[in-house]
Amino acid sequence: MALQDKYAELVSTAQAQGIANLQVRENEGVLYIDGEAPSTTAKDKVWEVYQKIDPDFRAGDAVVNISLAAGAEPASTEYVVKTGDSLSKIGKAFGKDWKEIYEANKDVIGSTPDLIQVGWTLKIPS
Repeated sequence: MALQDKYAELVSTAQAQGIANLQVRENEGVLYIDGEAPSTTAKDKVWEVYQKIDPDFRAGDAVVNISLAAGAEPASTEYVVKTGDSLSKIGKAFGKDWKEIYEANKDVIGSTPDLIQVGWTLKIPS
């Protein structure tokens, strides 16, 4: 029960993030936490709490296995357009094709992908 107390915040965060099929069990001094995250954001929040409890992941008293549910929303990174940027240049920096970035940002860019503006925040898909 001591491990469940130690990791109570982690379990409650998993519940709050909508982790499906959440299973928490203790076996031979190790707490196992399994489930499926509805998004990478939810999964990342669980891992942030785990890292707060065990910053170096060295305690060895918990195994967290949160997978991404099939069809879950992929994570994206935000990028603020700077002077001299183009979708090609941004794409190259993130290892993406400019078309992927354009498709993820049509609502911001509109129908002219070669006319991005300084200060726009673009989503860079994972």
